[in-house]
Amino acid sequence: MLRERLAERIRRAGPITFAEYQELALYDPDGGFFATGAGAGRAGRDFVTSPETGSLFGLLIASHLDQVWHDLGAPDPFVVVEVGAGRGKLTADILRAAPACAAALRYVLVERSAALRALQRELLELEPADEALGPFTRSVDRDEPSEPVDRTGPIVTSLDEIPSITMTGVVVANELLDNLPVRIVERRGDRWHEVRIALGDDDALVETTVPASDALVAEADAVVAGEHVPDGARLPVPEAVIEWLDVVAGLLRSGEVVLLDYAASVAELIARGQDGWLRTYREHARGARALDEPGSQDITADVPLEYVTDAARRAGFVVALEQSQAELLGSLGIDELVEEGRAIWRERAHLGDLEAIAGRSRVAEAAALTDPTGLGAHRVIVLRRAVG
Repeated sequence: MLRERLAERIRRAGPITFAEYQELALYDPDGGFFATGAGAGRAGRDFVTSPETGSLFGLLIASHLDQVWHDLGAPDPFVVVEVGAGRGKLTADILRAAPACAAALRYVLVERSAALRALQRELLELEPADEALGPFTRSVDRDEPSEPVDRTGPIVTSLDEIPSITMTGVVVANELLDNLPVRIVERRGDRWHEVRIALGDDDALVETTVPASDALVAEADAVVAGEHVPDGARLPVPEAVIEWLDVVAGLLRSGEVVLLDYAASVAELIARGQDGWLRTYREHARGARALDEPGSQDITADVPLEYVTDAARRAGFVVALEQSQAELLGSLGIDELVEEGRAIWRERAHLGDLEAIAGRSRVAEAAALTDPTGLGAHRVIVLRRAVG
């Protein structure tokens, strides 16, 4: 079991960081939460993300992809890399929306969980990666170079990691950053201590604290960004976000990164306390303590906005937009789509056909996607490649 392997690791090496614990609890191939195929969805799943409310979210994101495609000069190929793609629901809805960029589209789902990648085939027709990332026609003369083929999209593929290419297009990450492992620090007087995971009685997983290393102190200070931190307060230090942004910076030649996630200012995180920014989920309800039953529940930590935007700038991005999900979807026309749905329902409610039901569903989906106490409060950060 995962718990026994964690205990053995701690016995051998001593207390581990919370990031090490979270990485194993979520992604260990032999017992991690996502490795079992758990995660987003409705019946039989653990939590609902925006794509799982229905097809409206995908329709609106498809509209945003078209905007970027046109702004970039309608490139072909136009590559979209969705990181943390899960079972592929967002991808399927984007393709169903038939965006204008479809003929140029190469869509790459990146998902670490083999179980979730297998589920993608229930929703999508997947092609080999070399076809999605470089479809070509070979010249008659074998000594001549292969040539790209235009307007052969959409071509969709799935990988377990971000591809080692350079691309023009969009990187999408919906509720990914909050699942990247974080280290946890606690303020004691004028010093930072790190919260680590040790063994207690009967090999129970318990917290312990140690003085933070100089490197971790520097990152904790970067998270705080000059904000006063009261004695005893705890904060996440999402160093993995820096590593992830560096990888994406190497991937994206031109285009955008669209991040939609649980995020808040450091002042908000301090005010909430650890129980406010560190949460677990299982079967559509809040789970147990993060250290209980590793592998059986999602572990998510809100990311500090200032830290993410500063890390993005250091990676060479320009922060083009930072707003709520409700605001983004408003700018993409969600209100107009809701009115259209209401009109369809009024006209066809007496028939009760699929079109009428879809119109009514659109209204409910929009309410969930823009709920200021729920999905609508997600922060959207749009990054663009710096010029020069």
